[in-house]
Amino acid sequence: MSEDLSQFSMLDLFRLEVDGQREVLTHGLLALERAPDDATELEACMRSAHSLKGAARIVGLGAAVSVAHAMEDCFVAAQSGSLHLGRQRIDQLLRGLDLLVRIAGTAEADAGQWSAALPPEVVAFKQSLADAGDGDRIGAGSIGAGSVVAAAPGAADISPIAPAGFARRESDAETRDSRDRGLRVSAQTLNRLLGLSGESLVESRWLAPFAESMLRLRRMQGDAGRRFNAVQELLTAQDVDERTQAGLSELRRKMLECEAYLVERLGELERFEQRSSSVARRMYDEAIASRMRPFADGTGAFPRMVRDLAHELGKQARLEIVGETTQVDRDVLERLEAPLGHLLRNALDHGMETPDERVAAGKPAEGVVRLDARHAAGMLQVSVSDDGRGIDLARVRETLVQRGLTDADTAARLSESELLEFLFLPGFTVRDVVTEISGRGVGLDAVQAMVKQLRGSLRVTTEPGAGARFQMHLPLTMSVVRALVAEIGGEAYAFPLAFIDNTLTIDRARIRMLEGRQHIEHDGQSISLVAALQVLGGSDVVRAQETLPVVVIGDAAKRYGLVVDRFLGVRELVVQPLDPRLGKIKDVAAGALLENGEPVLIVDVDDLLRSVDKLAAGGQLSRVGRENVGGGGRRRKRVLVVDDSLTVRELERKLIESGGFEVEVAVDGADGWNAVRAGAFDLVVTDVDMPRLDGIGLVTLIKKDPRLRAIPVLIVSYKDREEDRQRGLEAGADFYLTKGSFHDETLLQAVHDLVGDAEVVS
Repeated sequence: MSEDLSQFSMLDLFRLEVDGQREVLTHGLLALERAPDDATELEACMRSAHSLKGAARIVGLGAAVSVAHAMEDCFVAAQSGSLHLGRQRIDQLLRGLDLLVRIAGTAEADAGQWSAALPPEVVAFKQSLADAGDGDRIGAGSIGAGSVVAAAPGAADISPIAPAGFARRESDAETRDSRDRGLRVSAQTLNRLLGLSGESLVESRWLAPFAESMLRLRRMQGDAGRRFNAVQELLTAQDVDERTQAGLSELRRKMLECEAYLVERLGELERFEQRSSSVARRMYDEAIASRMRPFADGTGAFPRMVRDLAHELGKQARLEIVGETTQVDRDVLERLEAPLGHLLRNALDHGMETPDERVAAGKPAEGVVRLDARHAAGMLQVSVSDDGRGIDLARVRETLVQRGLTDADTAARLSESELLEFLFLPGFTVRDVVTEISGRGVGLDAVQAMVKQLRGSLRVTTEPGAGARFQMHLPLTMSVVRALVAEIGGEAYAFPLAFIDNTLTIDRARIRMLEGRQHIEHDGQSISLVAALQVLGGSDVVRAQETLPVVVIGDAAKRYGLVVDRFLGVRELVVQPLDPRLGKIKDVAAGALLENGEPVLIVDVDDLLRSVDKLAAGGQLSRVGRENVGGGGRRRKRVLVVDDSLTVRELERKLIESGGFEVEVAVDGADGWNAVRAGAFDLVVTDVDMPRLDGIGLVTLIKKDPRLRAIPVLIVSYKDREEDRQRGLEAGADFYLTKGSFHDETLLQAVHDLVGDAEVVS
């Protein structure tokens, strides 16, 4: 892999070298601990230490040269058979690796402290390395505490720094294809690329319905041709004059030409639609792939962690990683590090027995912790399992009673799966003593919280005497979300599938009142009903229907059924982050585009649950399933919101709708001009800076049109200079409001000042 290193200092290059060689040495040392005479691993470790020594000499870090040289001597002696790499010496070699990482991580200004060959830390390391083992020492005193740095065979041929390849091998360099070289690309650039490719994919899907409309046009033309033929036959039977007959024949010829031309263009359009969709899909897939990293990139530190922690606990265990090449979104991989660390520590501390206990149980003295990653059913499946004692369900029942979480009779009736759910409660632990590793009951709680943030699920299974298994189901990428799209108040909202407990379609007759609130019974549980439109800021009622579509959210402790207008189906959406200038919008996590290009807001389910709890606590939940208010010859006033920003547009729409107005949106000035001419609006709210036609141009067109000039126009813009305000008002705007200062009250007050109440007698 090649990258631009021209801006890197020599210390930066050395740091990259150490980062790469650390993985080689860690893997090799852990392998040598199990098989000390493995010639391949000894050779790899020796070469790695030799490369680090050469790199440190180039940078002028004498301390690092001394440490790497001592490690290299160890490996050379082990290769010759004069030294045995036992557990103690492996410990010291790992300690030396940690010291090299520490030296490499030193700031540029402090690097001088490591220029000497033998600072105290290095002297202590070399002494401990020489003393380690069962009296077998390296000959010639080459790593003694007082020795000087001697050049190993071949040391004069200092290996060049290879920060891009880290463990460069000559054969790899010769066979590497230049097409596989890597480049340094920022995460922000990749995010923008993915967003644009997602938009391209959505836009390409617009061609299919357009082609279908053209097919309808062709059928209409064919019908018109048949009708024309009938008219021509009728006129011919009436003996029309020759001039008329010639005109009819010419008209029929032109119609046939048009039909042939349309058929030809339709064929071209169909082929273009296929090519465009294919290119957009391939580009989107490549953009997704650019964010992917092999699972091994996020697990390099775990084998060493398992090994060290097992030794600290007086146990023997090794980590097996399966699926290292499984591709994972980099954001998912980074956020998995903490949960996986918790689960691995939990497996060693709670699940793994001591060597004596394992031998007594007929098991090998060394236990195995297994970390497995794979793709399954469009999801990333990551599991952590061990072959230890398993989870003591009797102890869990006893702890539940001791902590007052339930009584003894109820605890005795709980099933295995129900008991295991208690392990994820905050502060729950079966340990009586708090140690540095466990006992506070925060590990599994933190794991579940992180899995929920990743829109995933977590389940645990256990088998007494055979171990436990924690399995996480996660999305392959955070950039794409599978969601249920529902219509609420005429607008589309997306609910991520990972946060949906169930979906129902219920008859209104099933609704029951309980403690002043509406409920339904489902699967033996009572579910409180909530009008989704009320929570999301619209009217507090929904239109009457024979059946009510319900989205069930929440957990076992508290579930709510959100009543929506209708289900639009499950979609795979490309997540579009909201404009950071808007801050956190209540109940909304992000935006996306549907196949037809229409915007959809992705619901923040956790935030939505908090909003519902707040309404429920205040007794403000409205009843669902009632008729909308406003009949009897009254209509809601209509407002057109024009803004090219999805987030600003949707925010303004929701704010104005909360005042009882009916709102439509346009994506830019040209779209707004078409909408205001085609519809009947009582007010236009527009931005200034927009593509195709800006807000000033839109205001000018509206005020010049005799039919539209009476419509009041409200400009909402980020431009807050007085000359900008004056320019908008001179164009004909009736009110000028800056986005930086408006909030619910100011915007709604401006709307009311311009058009009055939201309802009017029609």
